[in-house]
Amino acid sequence: MKKFWDNSCGTDTPFDRLGSGSVRRPSPPRSVPAALQIGPVRIAPATVLAPMAGVTDTVFRRFIRNLGGCGLIMTEFTSADGVLRKKDQKAKRYLHFYEDEHPISAQLFGSDPYVMAEAARLVEGLGFDVVDLNLGCPAKKVVKCNGGSGLLRDLPAIGRIFEAVRAAVTIPFTVKFRAGWSDEEIVCVELARMAESCGLAAVALHARTREQGYSGQARWEWIAAIKDAVKIPVIGNGDIRSPEDACAMVTQTGCDAVMIGRTAPSNPWIFRQIQQYCAAVPASPLAYDHPSEADRYQMIRTYFQMLIEEELPDAVGKMKQFASWFTHGVPGGAGLRKAIYESKNAPEILSRVEDFFEARLCGADANSAGSGQAPARETVEAAVG
Repeated sequence: MKKFWDNSCGTDTPFDRLGSGSVRRPSPPRSVPAALQIGPVRIAPATVLAPMAGVTDTVFRRFIRNLGGCGLIMTEFTSADGVLRKKDQKAKRYLHFYEDEHPISAQLFGSDPYVMAEAARLVEGLGFDVVDLNLGCPAKKVVKCNGGSGLLRDLPAIGRIFEAVRAAVTIPFTVKFRAGWSDEEIVCVELARMAESCGLAAVALHARTREQGYSGQARWEWIAAIKDAVKIPVIGNGDIRSPEDACAMVTQTGCDAVMIGRTAPSNPWIFRQIQQYCAAVPASPLAYDHPSEADRYQMIRTYFQMLIEEELPDAVGKMKQFASWFTHGVPGGAGLRKAIYESKNAPEILSRVEDFFEARLCGADANSAGSGQAPARETVEAAVG
């Protein structure tokens, strides 16, 4: 793998993310912490794979774990009601995991304190290390049921859920939330203080409002405000696309760990890159790996093969979903994506991938041999989430 430096990332000063009225002073550059303690659970390094619906199933979680550098992985967000319904096999599948996934957190959503507590108790019985409450999902179908970020307008209801779940389990209980419903309804500091007073072990903030969805820029100053307000660990989330971004967030906010969501499917190496960058002494912009085309081929083939072996009912759909991320920036990738979308089954998709990359890589080797030069390992622009 080749080393790289992207001048478009990590150039923020400690003031760049702050509002015009802020008086926070510049801080010396800091690395992502080597470890984070959430109750008795040690997270090393202090990096977290964010829970993502349709993405963070057991295959993707193990795939990320095997690439290295990720301290904590999380399940897809799962309905507490579904967990307790005996016939809801989809929810049960969301909570399936293997021993090599530890430490692992199960994320639940719901609005009924009793149901949430019972679902958390079930999660603890399954062997999860941490249980997390989702107060961040902006999807309309979740919000209309008063789940996810829909609860941000009812802090007393959140308090009742906090108390019920904390009383039901002994494993660490955490919460991931947004800053508020809108810019006029920012509740993140009050919510973090309430979480701490109710005995939660850590909080994670996606520094956007529900109204923003995934648009606009994450407001890292809200993470800093929470860090100033509570003593429990604070995990920052939002707009981390590179190791430089991860370190910038820690520098500007003082957060104890970083959580990465949408960047991970398009650049699964991001956690390892952060670890490499932070381990460099002194930190160098050339200190982390960037995947070559051959690396990307191996990554796609490995992930798709894992999907086939797991025998997931939606393996073909997953392959087509991930194809657009995994082939981003690959010359001729549009043709490969079209071939994948037109394929009928998983083995056919894998065969199309193998044929495409082997033809490209063999062609590159032949051209290099003809020129008398060693094969060039092409760099590919990292996709942003």
